[in-house]
Amino acid sequence: MKVLFCSSEAVPFAASGGLGDVSGSLPKALKHEGVDIRVIMPLYGRIKEKYINELKFITSFNVTLGWRNQYCGVFTMEQDDVTFYFLDNEYYFSRPGLYGYYDDGERFAFFSKAILESLLYIDFSPDIIHTNDWQSALVNLYINVFYRHIPKFYNIKTIFTIHNIQYQGRYSYDTIGDVLGIPENWAHHLEYQGDANYMKSAIENADKVTTVSPTYAKQILDPWFSHGLDNILRDRQFKLSGILNGIDYEIYNPREDKIIVKNFYADAFVKNKAICKRELVSIFELDEDDSPIISMVTRLVEHKGLDIVRDVAQGLIDKGYKLIVLGTGEKQYEEFFKSFGEKHSGRVGVKIAFIPELARKIYAGSDMFLMPSRSEPCGLSQMIALRYGTIPIVRATGGLKDSVNDCSDGEGNGYTFSSYSADELYRCCIRAFDDYQNKKVWKPLVKRAMKTDCSWNNSAKKYIKLYEDTIKLW
Repeated sequence: MKVLFCSSEAVPFAASGGLGDVSGSLPKALKHEGVDIRVIMPLYGRIKEKYINELKFITSFNVTLGWRNQYCGVFTMEQDDVTFYFLDNEYYFSRPGLYGYYDDGERFAFFSKAILESLLYIDFSPDIIHTNDWQSALVNLYINVFYRHIPKFYNIKTIFTIHNIQYQGRYSYDTIGDVLGIPENWAHHLEYQGDANYMKSAIENADKVTTVSPTYAKQILDPWFSHGLDNILRDRQFKLSGILNGIDYEIYNPREDKIIVKNFYADAFVKNKAICKRELVSIFELDEDDSPIISMVTRLVEHKGLDIVRDVAQGLIDKGYKLIVLGTGEKQYEEFFKSFGEKHSGRVGVKIAFIPELARKIYAGSDMFLMPSRSEPCGLSQMIALRYGTIPIVRATGGLKDSVNDCSDGEGNGYTFSSYSADELYRCCIRAFDDYQNKKVWKPLVKRAMKTDCSWNNSAKKYIKLYEDTIKLW
C-alpha cells in the first residue's frame, strides 16, 4: 500500500500545533506497520537552512495557478525511516512564519497544485493521497478537475482529515477563478456562503473524510461545533469517520526522556516524579510544600476554556493548589495570568512563552493537568500528561472525552466534567484535590494513567483499515 501524506507542517521540520505533531508521528507509525508512506510539505526557509546538507535535489518544474506560472523545486530526505518530499518556492515559503500572510490562500493553493504536479516527476505512484486541513484541501478538488485524465491518476483515491474545523481556508469568491484557476462549471464545489471555502471543496471531493477523534466526528454534525459546515457534512456523513490521534512514544517517554531531571515509569515513579516536581517548584520559584501543582500548557485562547479558568483561579489557590501556566495567545488572557502570578507569588508560576523543553518539565513535575476546553477536536496535551503520570482534569468533549475516563469508579485515568461552566470545573478540581490527599487513591490513579495506551498502535491499524476500504471504492 502506497500513501502520499500531505501536510503544511510536520515535526521535526516545522510545527505550530497538533497538525505538526501528528504529521511527524503518524507516518512513522504507519511505516512501522508496513505502509509505504511518504510525506510532502513546503520547503520553508528555516528547513532549508537547518537541513541544507541532508536535502537532496530531485527535480524542478513550473506550476500554473490561474494566470501565474511559478517555479517549484523538489527536494527529499529521510527522517525516522520515512521519506519526506519538500516543495521549494522561495517567494511563497521563505518567510519568518508558517501562516498569517495576506496571500495564504495563494500560497497553499500553489502547495496543493504542486503536490499533484510533482507526481508527474517523482518515482512514486500512491494508491492514496491523504490531505490534512485547509492548507492541502485543494488537492482533493484539483485532482478531479485537472488530473483524472492522466493514467497515473486514474485510480488514486483521496482522504481528507479535518484537524480543526474552525480553520477552513475561506477567501473571497473571486479567488476561485483569479487565484485557483478553477473553471466556472466547477466553482460550486468551492463556493459556500458567498466565499471560496477550501475545506468545503475537500469534503465534497475526497473519497473519505476523517476527523481526529470519534466524538468530534459526531460533534461537527452539530451547528454548535461545525463553524457553518454542518449541513455539508450531514449530506456526506456516509464518508465521515473519526480516528483518535496518538502521540510518539519515543519522544514522550518518561523512562528515557533526557530533558527531565529524573526518569521514571509506571511501576516505579513516586521518588523520581517527586524530584521532577521539586525542580519545577524551583524553576517557577514556588513555595516548597507538598500542595498539588495543577498546570496548563496551552494556547491562551478562549476555546481552550480560559474564561472559566479565570473564574475559578482564585478559588483554586484558596483551596491550596499551586498553579503553573505556560503559553501565549490573546492579550486579555496573557495579561490576566501575568497579573495573577504577580499577585500570588509563591503559589502561581506563569511564563508567557512557548518553550518545548520547559513544557516537558511541566508534564513530568506537575500533579494535575487542566484542559477545560470549550471544544477540542482531539488534544494531545492530555495524552502527554497521562504518559508522565500527571492526572488530566478535562471537559468531556471531542478527543478529551475519548481519551480520559473519570476515575470516580476506581478504574478511570483522570477527572472529567460535562457542562461548560466554572462551577462544574471547580467541583471537578476539588474532587481531584481531595483524592490527592489520600495516597492509597492517588498512587494507583497515577499508575493507571501512565499505563493508558495513547500510542499510535491502535489508531495506525484503524488508518490502515480506512486506506484498504478506500482503495476498494469504485
